Order: sequence, then C-alpha cells, then structure tokens
Amino acid sequence: MPNLIARTAFLGTVLATLCSGAVAQDGGGSSKAADLAAQSANPVSDLTSVPFQFNYDTGIGPEDADRLIVNVQPVTPFSLNDNWNLIVRTIVPFVYQDNAFPGQGEQSGIGDTVQTFFLSPKAAGPGGMTWGVGPVFLWPTATDRDIGGEKWGAGLSAVVLKQQGPWTFGGLTNHIWSYAGDDDRNDISSTFLQPFVNYTWANGTSFFLNTESTYDWEAEQWSVPINTGFNKVLNLGGNMVQVGAGVRYWAEAPENGPEGWGARVNVNFLFPK
Repeated sequence: MPNLIARTAFLGTVLATLCSGAVAQDGGGSSKAADLAAQSANPVSDLTSVPFQFNYDTGIGPEDADRLIVNVQPVTPFSLNDNWNLIVRTIVPFVYQDNAFPGQGEQSGIGDTVQTFFLSPKAAGPGGMTWGVGPVFLWPTATDRDIGGEKWGAGLSAVVLKQQGPWTFGGLTNHIWSYAGDDDRNDISSTFLQPFVNYTWANGTSFFLNTESTYDWEAEQWSVPINTGFNKVLNLGGNMVQVGAGVRYWAEAPENGPEGWGARVNVNFLFPK
C-alpha cells in the first residue's frame, strides 16, 4: 500500500510539473492546441500518438486491495490510398495490485494486450459522421497468470462519431471471443461498449465523459466504470503533449472487482504531421 500511494503521488507531481512548465510555452498556439485536442478525441483520426493512461482503483478482491493500471496505448495511422486510412490502436496494460487475495501478496506485470485495426474513410460521411470498422485481437501477453486470461482472442470492432463545433460524441464497441489457450482457464466472450462525449475549448482544454463498460457473457456480469475529467494540450519545448486528470466511479462491477471511486491521469504524446 505505501508503495502504491508513492506511485500515485509521483504521477500527480509529474502532471503538475508538466502543466506549470508549459505556462510560458503555450502562448500563441491555441488554435493548434484545440485542433490537436479535437483529433485526440477522435478514435480514428490520422494523428500519431502515444497515450499513457494511469488508472487507480480500490476494493479489489476480498482483501479490498488497491490497483494501479498503466495503459500504454500507441495509435498508428496508415494511409492506404486517397480515400482510406488504417488506424491501429494497441493497448498494453502494466498492472500493479496489492494483496487482492489472501496469501497472494503484491502482483505486478504486463497484462493481456488488445489490438484493433480500424478501416476508416478519410472524409466524413453524410451528416458529418465518421466511422471505422475492423478486427480486434486479444494477445495473451500477461507475465502473471493472476493478471491475464492465458487465452488467444479475436472479434470485431466498430466506432461511429460526429464532431460538430467544439463537440465530439459517439461510441466504440467490440466483441472478443477466445479461440485458443490454456484449457484450464475460463473461455472469453466479452462485449465492450464505450459511449463518449468531449467538449474542447479554443485554448486546447477539453472535458471528457465516457463509460468503458464490459459485459462478460460467460460469467453474466457487467463492469461499468464511468470516467470524467479534463485534458489540456500543451507545447513543451516544441513537443505537443496532452495531459489531464479525472475521476472514475464503478457503477457496476463483478464480484471481487473494483468498488466506489477511482482516479485517472492521462499523458498523451502527440506527433502531428
């Protein structure tokens, strides 16, 4: 527990340092910052980025343990031709949890990786709608069986959104089935639902609200964290970085899952063309 508190405090210090150090750097770049913030809110934009998402939750397991998950989420766009992009979104979780179950002690390591390949038109469609569709894969990359499923999985994913003025709103979904892996582990059949809304101001500050809900069809259980907070795009010595923080509330969670309130910190390195 003390180690986890220290890690969380360190993240807050890093965020505060980034924000304070950018005060002298942010002048004159409001238009660019707002444009990058809007692109960051679009899951299928052609903006190359490397987000680091820090999620802190409590109430894990019968021991009510704390958990810190650092999601490294690189987004890599590829131009296929004049009309289509391929957007590759990867999520690699680094997990630390403290004595969630009696006798287990601390657990840390890499979790299972989720990778999505969105085929998306470069131009918005009728009504300004933007969309993407493609396969999603689950790779059993976990370094500890207690933080991974030891299953290979695949499925389909889709996203639909609209950006109108300062607003971005839409939804992302996928479904993953396991098709191989350790026969002694539970099969995977899970649906992910992420409705989202984002409002961006002219100075590159944005408000976000979303859920990242998952329904486990095998266990017949919902996980419904609701996330909200603020991000801001900053110019740090000529490098564009989006930083932010917010809170999350677990409206629904499986047995031994997170409970109550948690926190989120975002640090997103942006690489505009």
